Amino acid sequence: MYTSSADLPWPVPDPRARHWAGQFSDMHTIVEPLKVPQSLPVNVQRLFETCRELLRFSYYHLEFGPAAVYTSITAVEAALRERYQGRNLNEMIGTALADGTLTAEQADRLHAGRQIRNRYSHGRTMHPAMAIPFAVQLVAVALEVVALLDTSDSGEDVGTHPA
Repeated sequence: MYTSSADLPWPVPDPRARHWAGQFSDMHTIVEPLKVPQSLPVNVQRLFETCRELLRFSYYHLEFGPAAVYTSITAVEAALRERYQGRNLNEMIGTALADGTLTAEQADRLHAGRQIRNRYSHGRTMHPAMAIPFAVQLVAVALEVVALLDTSDSGEDVGTHPA
């Protein structure tokens, strides 16, 4: 366990974040388009709310962006599990592709995210930094797929990509 006699410092903006946000309040504007549908299962909603907060706080620690992406893939896996009760993410993506729920492009993106998640999980990727807009885009894709799974039977148009 880490112990220190020094007080924990107040957060200081990560100097790399200045390329996208001049102040912390700008981060709210950046993540605001990532709307979490209230119709999603509560566990999936909470994962995406965590993604949004990690993205916002990447202003102070840029490495929170990739952590948000990792968490968004976990949310996709939870949503697929709700629908397909599969054993693993690879299998569930294949099932969703086979039944027409996902397009080939969406399945490819999810497989890419799955590989990133696996590298994190198995210690092959540690603390990478990621451009804030890129992290937001990857979370937006995951949110789009989860919302699509939630609304695929209703025929609603789901658009979650930030401008």
